[in-house]
Amino acid sequence: MKTAFLSGRRLREWREYLTAYLMIAPATILILMFGIFPVGFALFVSLHKWRLKRGDFLGMDNYVRALENFAYILFFGLAVGLLVWGVMALRRMWVESQEFGDQPWWLALPALLFSATLLSMVNWLFRVLPEMLDIADKIIGLEKTRELFLQLLDEAFHAEIAFAAWRILVSLAVISLLVFAGLLFSQQLSKPRFGNYTFQFLGVELVLFSGAWLLWVTYLAVQAAYVLAMESGVDPGIWPQVITIGSGVILLLLGWRVWQRGLTRSNNWAFLGHVLAAMTMLVGAWLLIGELPTLLAAGDKDIWVGLKVTLFYSLGTVPFQLTFSLFLAILLFQKLRGSEIFRMLYFLPYVTPTVASAAIFRQLFSNRYQAPINQLLITLGMEPQQWLREPRGIFVILAQAAHLSWPDWAAGPSMALLAIMIYSVWTYIGYDTVIYLAGLGNISTELIEAAEIDGAGQWEVFRHITLPLLSPTTYFLSLLAIIGTFKAFNHIWVMRQGSALGTTDTFSVVIFAEFFEKLRYGYASALAFVLFAVILSLTYINNKIQGSRVFYG
Repeated sequence: MKTAFLSGRRLREWREYLTAYLMIAPATILILMFGIFPVGFALFVSLHKWRLKRGDFLGMDNYVRALENFAYILFFGLAVGLLVWGVMALRRMWVESQEFGDQPWWLALPALLFSATLLSMVNWLFRVLPEMLDIADKIIGLEKTRELFLQLLDEAFHAEIAFAAWRILVSLAVISLLVFAGLLFSQQLSKPRFGNYTFQFLGVELVLFSGAWLLWVTYLAVQAAYVLAMESGVDPGIWPQVITIGSGVILLLLGWRVWQRGLTRSNNWAFLGHVLAAMTMLVGAWLLIGELPTLLAAGDKDIWVGLKVTLFYSLGTVPFQLTFSLFLAILLFQKLRGSEIFRMLYFLPYVTPTVASAAIFRQLFSNRYQAPINQLLITLGMEPQQWLREPRGIFVILAQAAHLSWPDWAAGPSMALLAIMIYSVWTYIGYDTVIYLAGLGNISTELIEAAEIDGAGQWEVFRHITLPLLSPTTYFLSLLAIIGTFKAFNHIWVMRQGSALGTTDTFSVVIFAEFFEKLRYGYASALAFVLFAVILSLTYINNKIQGSRVFYG
């Protein structure tokens, strides 16, 4: 007689699970090889002094070089954020278990074993990678054969520090498989929600360990910086800055929460009390965070110039391309004669090869008198411009043309960057228009007809029906556009001119120059992670601000 765990139903469930895992295995392997591993390797590179070949291990020195003491504050904030997120996740699990009457806490032990296995795998990769990378140096001057490479690869795997990490990984992996098999045979994971609890514990433990490890590593780095600074007789002032700015961030978050709660109060006095408390916290937060601009100014100048140029580029393209594309989509949605041809014409710039179209725009905005744009200005009785060679801000140029004085701090984007913005808007209007047309097609005509019967005009219909129902489309396009502006590179690299004095070099161009021109691979990798953090923060902020206003009908 078959035991319970070998019943036909149980075997069928295992076969279904195994089939499902085998189906997703190829995709998982591809994601690990071409997605997660390259990111992990870039992190490995950013922690070293790397110029053409690997140098000394630097830890977070590349990040400190880019951001100065602000890097320590960011790492402390990230560590605390991970710990807080892990505690909040545990609290949500406790609420869920109380709601369903479950007792899943013993599952934290096998999950701890699984997380230790994953962490040991990461440790082994970081131990064996240097040994594998040293193969390139070992074969210099030798005949490069397959046998020699396999021999050196075997030596790399059996290096003392790498092989010790490998033995730990194999031991933990075997124990984890046995524990997992035991959970399957005992049918613990088949209980309602228990499999989900196990994966939740796994994620929480990884997050808590990562937060605690990052907190400890950052603390050691700060202490090392203090020791080095004291030897030279200079106080780096890291701890006061961490405490001051950290307290300001906490006050800012508390003020925001108090403000949000005040909006839900129906009593006027309670509302005013919450508003006054929130304003007091926000003012205190501003005073504490006020040191941040000075702290940021101490970092790499090229980074902050690149970030400023990127912000100009984003603010000068995203609003205009969304506005123009929405206007064109509404026009083309009217079933006008020849609208299909115009849809195709507007979409052509998006499918045109970027390098080719950017090269054409470079000629259009050339500083030569014979350039088409300068010829157009001359025809209109205006002075020709330097365009892509002009480093001055556009507002300064306009003020000088009107014989007005203008402060340098409000110069705005350079004229060279303005020409690149025009190209970007021209390129992406067609794509946004097509997406907006799809959004307009999903709006029910019954709503519009009912509003018109009730006496609503075209503006009222657009404002109160069309625009709110297009908010998911607008949110999607704005999110893609903001991320795209921070990643933009190809057309900027083609159109940039040296005489623009770096006023067109966005963050991605700065990273490219560090990597391919200055050959500082470790520093460039660190800058790439800084850019990733900026994009992630902007995405989160956009999701909180604009995502809450999305209306899905």
